[in-house]
Amino acid sequence: MQTSSDRHEYPAHWEADVVLRDGGTARIRPITVDDAERLVSFYEQVSDESKYYRFFAPYPRLSAKDVHRFTHHDFVDRVGLAATVGGEFIATVRYDRIGTDGLPASAPADEAEVAFLVQDAHQGRGVASALLEHIGAVARERGIRRFAAEVLPANNKMIKVFTDAGYTQKRSFEDGVVRLEFDLEPTDRSLAVQRAREQRAEARSVRRLLVPGSVAVVGAGRTAGGVGRSILDNIRDAGFTGALYAVNKALPEDVKELDGVPAHRSVRDIDGPVDLAVVAVPAEHVPEAVTECGEHGVQGLVVVSAGYAESGPEGRERQRELVRHARTYGMRIIGPNAFGIINTSSEVRLNASLAPEMPRPGRIGLFAQSGAIGIALLSRLQRRGGGVTGVTGVSTFVSSGNRADVSGNDVIQYWYDDPDTDVVLMYLESIGNPRKFTRLARRTAAAKPLVVVQGAGSAPQGHAVRATRLPHATVSALLRQAGLIRVDTITELVDAGLLLARQPLPAGPRVAILGNSESLGLLTYDACLSEGLRPLRPLDLTTGASAEDFHQALLRALGDDSCDAVVVTAIPAIGEGSPGDAELAEALRSAAESVPGKPVLVVHVELGGLAEALSAATSTAPQPDTRATGTRRLRPSQQLPPPARAQEPAAPATCSRLIPAYPAAERAVRALGEAVKYAQWRRDSADPGKVPEYEDIDEKGAARLIGRMLARGQGLTLGTEDTCELLGQYGIPVRRAVPAFTPDDAARAADTLGYPVALKATAPHLRHRADLGGVRLDLADEEQLRRAYAELTELFGKPEELRPVVQGMAPRGVDTVIRAVIDPAAGAVLSFGLAGAASQLLGDMAHRLVPVTDREATSLVRSIRTAPLLFGWRGSTPVDTPALEELLLRVSRLVDDHPEVVAVTLEPVVVAPRGLTVLGASVRLAPPPARDDLGPRTLPVY
Repeated sequence: MQTSSDRHEYPAHWEADVVLRDGGTARIRPITVDDAERLVSFYEQVSDESKYYRFFAPYPRLSAKDVHRFTHHDFVDRVGLAATVGGEFIATVRYDRIGTDGLPASAPADEAEVAFLVQDAHQGRGVASALLEHIGAVARERGIRRFAAEVLPANNKMIKVFTDAGYTQKRSFEDGVVRLEFDLEPTDRSLAVQRAREQRAEARSVRRLLVPGSVAVVGAGRTAGGVGRSILDNIRDAGFTGALYAVNKALPEDVKELDGVPAHRSVRDIDGPVDLAVVAVPAEHVPEAVTECGEHGVQGLVVVSAGYAESGPEGRERQRELVRHARTYGMRIIGPNAFGIINTSSEVRLNASLAPEMPRPGRIGLFAQSGAIGIALLSRLQRRGGGVTGVTGVSTFVSSGNRADVSGNDVIQYWYDDPDTDVVLMYLESIGNPRKFTRLARRTAAAKPLVVVQGAGSAPQGHAVRATRLPHATVSALLRQAGLIRVDTITELVDAGLLLARQPLPAGPRVAILGNSESLGLLTYDACLSEGLRPLRPLDLTTGASAEDFHQALLRALGDDSCDAVVVTAIPAIGEGSPGDAELAEALRSAAESVPGKPVLVVHVELGGLAEALSAATSTAPQPDTRATGTRRLRPSQQLPPPARAQEPAAPATCSRLIPAYPAAERAVRALGEAVKYAQWRRDSADPGKVPEYEDIDEKGAARLIGRMLARGQGLTLGTEDTCELLGQYGIPVRRAVPAFTPDDAARAADTLGYPVALKATAPHLRHRADLGGVRLDLADEEQLRRAYAELTELFGKPEELRPVVQGMAPRGVDTVIRAVIDPAAGAVLSFGLAGAASQLLGDMAHRLVPVTDREATSLVRSIRTAPLLFGWRGSTPVDTPALEELLLRVSRLVDDHPEVVAVTLEPVVVAPRGLTVLGASVRLAPPPARDDLGPRTLPVY
């Protein structure tokens, strides 16, 4: 604790857990007077060379004065942070505010000297880079805008930390010392560097869990059955390629193995490293297991034990303590209450889950917060043919349970550049960090499809995640703008995954339909129209079509430049000349491979073996059919192929064009429709546009205004004058409205503004309600103004109830509304629509995620159903949409630059043939979150 003489309380919000370059974790926190012994111990473990680089002279030990100086801070002008593992320091950083003369100073001096010291054993782990991000954020919070550092020329590692950070900097050399000066204002490059480091670190932290070299199952029982023993058996039976150990403190001394697996009473007794521990002991024994794992150097934990947040408040606190305990040792956790993890790679073959069988290896990454949903997804992927059996199975699977630590964001970071994963399928119950999620989704979706089902919005146990205030359709549209494919059910999740895993993306919405059933073809045609696709006239091959007929028809369709995808419909045919399932599958597959580049889907009805035949990956030749001609095969649910053994090699790459098969036209077409939309997003995202810079925007001036305004209270809706002043900093003028509490006030205001004027009632129940008569327009003189004033007071009551204002008339145009809000589930959202009934009654509003680019602003204006009114509908004069787009971009910049701005409404915005006028505006402010997606890297705390 700090002494009473310190000027500021201990800043607990500076504490943070971070992921380091190698995937391990460390805790960053302020240094206090209680850290004297830790500091001395830390310094004793630093090499003489590192001490020399820090102090520019031999400095074998710290004096009592040094220790006092380095542990006593005011948290304003003198700040020290430490990175800790296991409660002990591994690195420190401090800054001291200085004036222009280089001597200690206080505010308003905005420069500080910064210095680092990293224990040699932890150098190269990215500790200094993480500390620089956090000390920079602290300095900005305390009004420091620039750091200076003096470094010996031979200290290349520290020079690289500063130069690689991406800040704008100056370098000089004097008296044998390199002096670096750099601004702390984030730049595009510094943000890119930070996010690249974040991706590498979080991906490696997940890789340590999914690709371990050795695994210990803590809580494996002596007899079959039980959670721990089941997982041990599953890992062994899957053929895990690394070292496997069983751990149970109840084992007798003479028991050295369990069914051939080396057994120990404690993790400490294991000779050699343990990368991953699966913890399956009662919740009350988990802390002991975590301590043993941490002291042995275990890198990560999968906690399947229950009894945590799902059991109530006591369990919720137990869960938080579990995370704190594990992170103390630099370990990350999947769980608790997790179903487990799977990696089907032939180099790993890990089934550390409760799934009794290893899924077929393939290219689909699968994430589920719910264990029950995870089971359902694995089961469906195991059963379904047409791209799932054979090689199109699962690459890795993560069921996060209560998601106390490792989340979907972390796993996305891993899958982003995982060469074994082509498609990502996720079942999410909530989105804990929406800004980060949409940012990661946008980047990942540019490389590989990301398909998501979001549950009803309930947070994982122990999480305080608020539900969205936006309609489901709006959230879906926003996530789609980030490149996500959002579907409603796990059936649709699997359907989309099958198509995207092994078929090319369609170049457009034109769909050819062919098959041996006219009725099924017409159903498919109607389904395409419902999904917004452009189907061509179905080609009926008749029920007598042979495999060669299908082959030739598919070749012609694929070669036709007027189609972008082909749906083949097939019903069973009985007769001597009817093609067998394997023969038809081979005919379709060979045609698809002959003309690559367009996706092919099959809709099959009662063809029990066709789905399996289409996905057969062991041979490209027709499979023999020993049954009598004309007999009916079993349905897929009655004829499940045995699961692939983990020891079997992956199928050859020559069978990459597996054709997905669907039991209903609607399901196939819905999956195709999602692929078409995603492909269009991929094309558009190649040139997303840019966020324009406007010379008249005063970002720093706005920040100062916001700081002064927030000093009045924790959250507030700004008054008219403050709103106009803040918007003016971003080049958004609001037409002045003068309060008029009497007819004489109104007359004087009109004289000042100049006729014609408008008289408006601004009471909440009358604002923006011209239909109720609370607005009088085009008042040309004082007589008309006084008459209108009398009418309003007669209709609606006293002036103090009406709150009338006088405003100069704006040029005629189309009334629109612009809003920006911070939504709990979607982040910052910019919305646009026409004012009045179109937006209020019909909900005709379009939305974009902030920050909005110039191309997105253009599409936003054109996305509403009533957009034709802006472009000369029925002979009307088109309005100035470029001015409207610029206004949208300025509002987006305001919200993006200042997280304190939590709501902006401009209504009405009258868009005229030339220019526009903002007639009404409101802004709401709130203190920014202690940590947000724009701040330094940090792990979430729930």
